[in-house]
Parts: sequence; C-alpha cells; structure tokens
Amino acid sequence: MQLHVLSFEGPDPYARAGGLATRVEGLTQALAAAGHEVHLWFVGDPEAPDVERRDEVVLHRWCQGISRHHPAGVYAGEGAKEEDYARALPRRLFDQVLRPALERGERGVVLAEEWQTARAVLQLDDLLRDAGLRERVTILWNANNTFGFEGIDWPALARAARITTVSRYMKHRMREIGVEALAIPNGLAADAFAAVDTQAVASLRGAFRDRLLLTKMARWDPDKSWLAAVETTAAIKRRGWQPLLVARGGGDERYGQLVLDTARRLALRVEERQAAPGPGGLAEVLSDAGEADVVHLRSHVAPDARRALLRASDAVLANSSHEPFGLVGLETMAAGGVACTGCSGEDYAVPGQNALVLETGEPGEFIGLYERLRRRPEDLRALRRAGRATARRYAWPDVVARVLLPRVELEQLRGRDDVTERRRFR
Repeated sequence: MQLHVLSFEGPDPYARAGGLATRVEGLTQALAAAGHEVHLWFVGDPEAPDVERRDEVVLHRWCQGISRHHPAGVYAGEGAKEEDYARALPRRLFDQVLRPALERGERGVVLAEEWQTARAVLQLDDLLRDAGLRERVTILWNANNTFGFEGIDWPALARAARITTVSRYMKHRMREIGVEALAIPNGLAADAFAAVDTQAVASLRGAFRDRLLLTKMARWDPDKSWLAAVETTAAIKRRGWQPLLVARGGGDERYGQLVLDTARRLALRVEERQAAPGPGGLAEVLSDAGEADVVHLRSHVAPDARRALLRASDAVLANSSHEPFGLVGLETMAAGGVACTGCSGEDYAVPGQNALVLETGEPGEFIGLYERLRRRPEDLRALRRAGRATARRYAWPDVVARVLLPRVELEQLRGRDDVTERRRFR
C-alpha cells in the first residue's frame, strides 16, 4: 500500500508544537518499517527542501512561501496555511503521487490528522470520485483533541472519510455532538524505550532522598490541572513531607504566570532554572534547588533528560480534567516512572496496578494513594514494572500491527463491498 499522512505538525523543529509531531513521526516510521511506501505532508521548515526522503519516509513540506513570512512556527499564520493546504495540496498529492500508484494497481491509504486537514480531505475525496478511483483509496481522518470542532462540516467529512480518534473518552465526547468515531490508540516511538541515564537518576534520587520529588510537564492550560498540582504540593508541605514540584510548561505564558503566582500565595517558594542540555545538566540544576518548593524549568528538556526525570521522580502528575489520550503518562510508564493519570482519556491506566488514577483532583486523594503505596515498597516496584509492560504494548509497531492496519483492511473490504452492492442495483 501507498500511505499518505496529512498533518500540520511534523519532524522539523519549525513544525513541532506538541504531541501531534511526536505522533506523526512515530506513526510514519512504524508504517515505513512495516514495508509500506509512506509520505508525510506537513507544514515544514520553509528553508528545507520541499521534498526529502528521511528514514524511509518521504517528507513533503507545504506552505513554505507562507511560512517564510511567519518564522515563529507551524501555527503562525494558521488561517492562511490551512487555506493553502486545503486548496492546493490535494491536487499535488493526487496527480503526482497517488494516481500513478493507483494506475500501477496499488491501493492507497490516507491518514489525516486534526481539523486543519479536514477541508483537504474533502477536496481529495472529490478528486478521487471525479476520476472514478474512490473505491481504491481508504481515507481515515483522526481527532486528537476537540480543537477546531466548531468549524468542521461533520456530515461532509463523514461521507469523505472514516472518522477516528485516540481514546474511548474522545469517542464519547464526539458522540455527544453527533459524530461517530472509531477509537485507535496513540503509540510510543522507539526512543521512549531507550536506556535511561542511570547516573543522572542516581544523582537526582540522592539529592532528594529526604524529599518527595514530583514532576509535571504539560501545556499551560486549565485543562491540565496545574492549579491542582500546586495545591497538592502545598498540602504535602503542610504535612511535613518536604515536596519539590518540577514544573515544565509551554504555550500560554499568562496562564503559567497565574499558576506560579498561585503557588506563591500558597506559601510555596518558587525558583526558576535553566538547565544545560542532557540528563547531567538537568540533574545538576535540580540538585541545586535548595529550599525551593517549586522549580520552574524554563529550558527545553531533551528526550534523554526527560526520561531520567520521569524515572527519578517519586510521582509524575500527568492528570488532567480533559485528557484525550495521556501521552505523558504513557511515556512515564515507558521510562519506569510512577504515573498519576486522571479520569478521562487514559485507557491504558489500571488503578493501583500500573498507575495511580486520580478521580477528583483533590490534594487528599493523591496524598492518601501515594502514602499507601510508599508504605508498600514491593507494590511500588510492581507498579513500575507493570507500567513498563503496559507501555510496551503501546509501541507504535504494535499499535500499527494490532489495531491500525486491521482497521484499514476492514475499511478496504467495506469499500469493495459497497462498490459491489452499487453495481448489483444499477
């Protein structure tokens, strides 16, 4: 099969803004490793080649003329980019890449991500129907979140593509607005399972052997339960546990400032730190936290340093009030850490077996669950082991082989059956 992934985000630094870039990179690599011809169409670096083959994936960078006038990143000038993506990309994809493959007798699969690609999917569907080739191509459109839902023509999109999403939670959220979606889980790329820097982990654990090291990494957004995290830290401090919350946020800096100001009002000492690259640099800057209760990391945390921090932490507060999938919790499990997930999208979390599941966001809930776990070291070790085993089942190659490709094959069979049925009644 020839597979085309449509996404605004992608592997270029310019195109990285959140979890979508991680998703499409892991997905495309897993599909290519399975032996398929894979093309990724994304809003890439405006100074890079418009077409490039990397790691067996063909990268098609789009909107480069617009991006040169918007150097801040993939979502700068979003409206103009979405318009160009919908207007011109489907024709290029169809004429130059997909149609030749179909004429050679191959089948095509299109996997489109998020609201920015919805109109492009409609245009591609029209092109395929006009050419009499629609039954040869399976189109799936995926929602990773509820962003942009208000601007989507849902009936038209449902006619053009099979709608999917990343969790049962999202499936039910979409059903509330009358949209039926299939749940196909997210996955983890290979680097999530890379070896953890044991020296950095030992350094962090040694520095905080008498403290409770908590970590939270998420967008500055009310949905991410940041205020509950600082309230929990304050409640732990009042109990005399000497907590340290390592906070790494991104996005809305005004909301981030509100979170940090709230921490100060709760009598928490907040310090800001910039870490040198790598696990060693992170361990060094955190070990110098002194009397701080909250360390706000202002520097980027690279994947190897991130894995070390997730492993070394006593708990990672990955809970949210609205969490479509919960990738941070799964990454924590892969690193051997203790994930505290929320009550929405984390299908992979089993309370007390591979994660702590927080249903309310009240500080006493975390304190009670963690205190019980801390009194049972063997249960704590078992939870970390079970978390790693769970994460392995969500490696992208497993998700592709176990869930995605069987669903694609089923859609292909349905498409052939529909064509046969139409011919019967002509």
